[in-house]
Amino acid sequence: MRETVTASELDLALVNALQLRPRASWSELSPLLGVTAGTLARRWERLTGEGLAWVYAAPGREFTHNRCTAFVLLRCLPQERSRLVTELCALPEAVTIELTGSGSADLLLDVLAPDLASLSRFLQEKLDRLPGVVSVSCLFATSLYVEGSRWRLRSLDPAQLTALAGSTAAREPVRTLTLDAVDRALVDELVRDGRLGLAELATRTATSPATVRRRLRRLEDSAILTFRCDIASALAGHPVPVSLLGQVPARDIGTIHRAFAALPDCRLVAAVTGPANIFATLWVHDLGDIQRRETALCARLPTLTVTDRIVGLHTAKRMGHLLDEEGRRVGVRPISPW
Repeated sequence: MRETVTASELDLALVNALQLRPRASWSELSPLLGVTAGTLARRWERLTGEGLAWVYAAPGREFTHNRCTAFVLLRCLPQERSRLVTELCALPEAVTIELTGSGSADLLLDVLAPDLASLSRFLQEKLDRLPGVVSVSCLFATSLYVEGSRWRLRSLDPAQLTALAGSTAAREPVRTLTLDAVDRALVDELVRDGRLGLAELATRTATSPATVRRRLRRLEDSAILTFRCDIASALAGHPVPVSLLGQVPARDIGTIHRAFAALPDCRLVAAVTGPANIFATLWVHDLGDIQRRETALCARLPTLTVTDRIVGLHTAKRMGHLLDEEGRRVGVRPISPW
């Protein structure tokens, strides 16, 4: 039986606000949500303590332009799957690991690497050598149109959404940066906890708050990293993750990705290599929604042919954060793909 999670409307509104502005201070969010900063701090402490929500740093837009993202479909011996999941969770390149119940994969991995050579070594020297692996199929992402941080709880009212959107003006990326030791130390702390304050980050990286502020601004402006607020499956109402593989003429890829992106339950859309050239992940309400979504999409997009449907049973790891059967965060294996 699935766990029932008790979350107030304030809890849900707080998470939704942090999905939009992950590092906003409690004093900034206090007037928007109508409670004191202290109340928000206590609510967030409870949510994170129970593994229901967390904020972390993740690769930004620059990553998809200059580094490597791949989706790996792994077949394995049934009796080896649990052991393989444990071993894969320890590998930093496999940032997300999903156990599946249908489709062409027993395990679905999101893999990030700084370059093609590193990705090749991961596939050949780590994955191929794991006992119990039957086959490995790798889909290289050529364009990433939508990624996981755009999914929202939709708990805020229009006025609150407008206030938050108005305070997040887009900035033009600066030139590509090369990360030094201080940058890497800073990123390593933030992939564990994206809401660490400047003073705490300065202590942990042996720098000053002013240096941390300046470095952090550069990393964000360069689109090297971004921040996400993620939630447990239980808090989201236990959505069913389904990844669709599809074929579409190259001329229609732009139309296809815009159609997927317009769906509120869409978490990811990418153009990929291989017989299928579109990979999309949706969080749908139930299994029946899979067919309904596919039917509606194909009616709207006649050149789209869905070739595979991979239903997720359990996400063991999401962007380096370890999850239990209810999707609660229970640990971290920090990623470092930069």
